[in-house]
Amino acid sequence: MRHRILKEARRVVLKVGSSLVASKGLGLHTERLERLAAELAELKTQNRDILMVSSGAIISGIEKLGLKEYPKSLPIKQAAAAVGQSRLMWAYEKAFEKEGVKVAQVLLTREDLTNRARFLNSRHTLTALLGFGVVPIINENDTVAVEEIRFGDNDSLAGMVAHLVDADLLVILSDVEGLYTEDPRKNPKATLISVVAEVTDEIERRAGGTASFEGTGGMRTKVMAAKTAASYGVATVILSGERTGQLTALFDGKDVGTLFLPKDQQLTSRKHWIAYTVKAKGRIALDAGAVDALTRRGKSLLPSGITAVDGEFEAGDSVACTDGQGREIAKGLVNYSSAAISKIKGLKSADIQQTLGYKDYDEVIHRDNLVIL
Repeated sequence: MRHRILKEARRVVLKVGSSLVASKGLGLHTERLERLAAELAELKTQNRDILMVSSGAIISGIEKLGLKEYPKSLPIKQAAAAVGQSRLMWAYEKAFEKEGVKVAQVLLTREDLTNRARFLNSRHTLTALLGFGVVPIINENDTVAVEEIRFGDNDSLAGMVAHLVDADLLVILSDVEGLYTEDPRKNPKATLISVVAEVTDEIERRAGGTASFEGTGGMRTKVMAAKTAASYGVATVILSGERTGQLTALFDGKDVGTLFLPKDQQLTSRKHWIAYTVKAKGRIALDAGAVDALTRRGKSLLPSGITAVDGEFEAGDSVACTDGQGREIAKGLVNYSSAAISKIKGLKSADIQQTLGYKDYDEVIHRDNLVIL
């Protein structure tokens, strides 16, 4: 299966971590970027579309501004990103120019993907660039993003981009060989896991959550990105970006890195967008009957099964649905505001009109706009 997945991958999203692009005291790793450009140019000759999600703008800016530590405040991070982003793109421009490959800078915020119209527009733009043979180099728009609309790390962004462009494969270049049975930096006897069929709780535990000075995400964010991509039918490989020739070896069929298999039962594009891209603006607590109706019988959420409402949101917003223990069991787009749901919770659908003075829907969340997690 590994050989078939890699051979048939026509559209590949490649995520490059900050520590591979730049480092404290050394600045941009131009030689590494040149080697990467050469490997990607070779993949393009195999009739593959390549998109990159690249970190490194902030750490590049930190070096240019002479900061002694990674900034903690958002304005300083944004200032560093503003300085570093142009330096980073110029380095990529020169590296790919040597290979005769055109590149384009694409900056995104979560808002660009949570708004359905902007999501589709972003998809069309990236598809058009690929049609011209361009390699889009994507990064979060750190200079304008605020905490509420940040992706948090580029591993998460890469997983969303894989969905955005209907990729066949997501490759995450890391500073380690892949996912190990334990942290290899703490236990030298840890062994590399070649294939992960499903991201279980145990796999998430193995991933841990550490990050380096240069990056905001550790192995856990990479594993969660693989989990996101798998739900849309996209395979993921976590691979060392520090060792020369690993990308070439991967597509030559060598057993390198860790391959995360895609799910057989895939979410539709719209439901994947609801589950993993749109940020929940509130929470709705459900009774046992409603949990069973949603998770086992594929029903819509009716007001009678709701016990509590947390947060303020409007009709059309995304909310999380929780069970009696507070566990998130579903996400969906609501037909009523939080204020309205607070009034009709626990009531039958027939009572909505009398309580609110109007009734647009029988369901609080229709099953077409609901994703079981």
